[in-house]
Amino acid sequence: MATSLFYFFLCFLFLFTVSPSLPSSNGLPSSGFITLPIKVDPATHQYYTSIGIGTPQHNMNLAIDLAGKFLWYDCDSHYNSSSYNPVSCDSPKCPQGSPCIGCNGFPRKPGCTNNTCGLDVVNPFADTIFSGDMGEDFLFLPQIKVPRNFVSGCTDSDRFTTPLLVGLAKGIKGILGLARTPLTLPIQVSSSFNIPPKFTLCLPSSYYSKKTNIGEIFIGGRPSSSISVSRTGFGSSSDEYFIHVNSINIDDKPVKFKTSLLNVDENGNGGTKISTMSPYTVLHHSIYKSFVKDYVKAAKAIKIKRVKSVHPFVACFDANTIADRQAVPTINLVIEGQFGGESFEIFGHNSMVEVEKGVVCLAFVDGGRQAKTAVVIGGYQLEDRVLEFDLSTSILSFSSSLMLHNASCSDPASL
Repeated sequence: MATSLFYFFLCFLFLFTVSPSLPSSNGLPSSGFITLPIKVDPATHQYYTSIGIGTPQHNMNLAIDLAGKFLWYDCDSHYNSSSYNPVSCDSPKCPQGSPCIGCNGFPRKPGCTNNTCGLDVVNPFADTIFSGDMGEDFLFLPQIKVPRNFVSGCTDSDRFTTPLLVGLAKGIKGILGLARTPLTLPIQVSSSFNIPPKFTLCLPSSYYSKKTNIGEIFIGGRPSSSISVSRTGFGSSSDEYFIHVNSINIDDKPVKFKTSLLNVDENGNGGTKISTMSPYTVLHHSIYKSFVKDYVKAAKAIKIKRVKSVHPFVACFDANTIADRQAVPTINLVIEGQFGGESFEIFGHNSMVEVEKGVVCLAFVDGGRQAKTAVVIGGYQLEDRVLEFDLSTSILSFSSSLMLHNASCSDPASL
């Protein structure tokens, strides 16, 4: 649940936010916003970026997680930093109710100090929550150096029998969290440099992953563009990014299912959220069953031949019967809210994935009958789109596929 501290923090930032046209003395690029590269790991379909931290500067790759509450990294026995400053248990920066961690009998280093504010470190692929230390240090981004008071979490993987980095792509050393909480990178950078508390994702295409594809994270603003965007609000009852999808259409025909699943109930079940850690969109079983049936029917109507399923996908097709990647049924997630009717359209580049030579599959998976969230919009469906998250207004601005405009996230100059 989003805390009152978070909203107080946002109000504070809003009052003291200045124009993106900032003086050079702030150390920002002339654009007034900060840019980080995004790469995609072809084996795991995980998106990651690179940062540096500490003294000496330790460079590391971090997976990008929209549900992550802060930046955390593995400060194992090989890691140390002379500029690291642990946050004490009685510090006002230590969240109320946090555990107090000690490390008696071991050399003092990041991840091993006494009277230190503890944080629960979450790897979404692990079955356990790890204990971590809350500390301050320098953060190095490609364009700027963030002051030493940047707060992050670190934990020593050598202390646990369960692998800390299980499920993460090879070479990933932690998580860059982007949830709606006070310790995420956009909020802390906004405070340090007096820029708007917003960030934009433009995820690179994994379809062309054999090429050098690099997307971008923009913090505090983004490049001007001729690409139009739609807007919708994201709910205030969660740290994650939920949007209100009312129905799902295939070629403008609604898929029939129990639409109450699209509403979040009192127990937090249901609804639609956006996720960078789910490689493909996940649907509750009762939605998925009807969705696949209707999609196969629409594909058959335009003479697309179905073939044997390839795990984890159910609906797979003969690529030779598809004239062009865009010549497939269109999927619309219909959104209605404060800005009127909007549609999150999913065309061929974001709906079909090549699984083997001559075979493409509908890039949606079955979440099962016990799925907590009805619709989880995964990374593949977010690629080559502009997604701007404004944390001061709780508004998501999103574009259609940049491919429709002969542009891509790997070539922002073409926007």
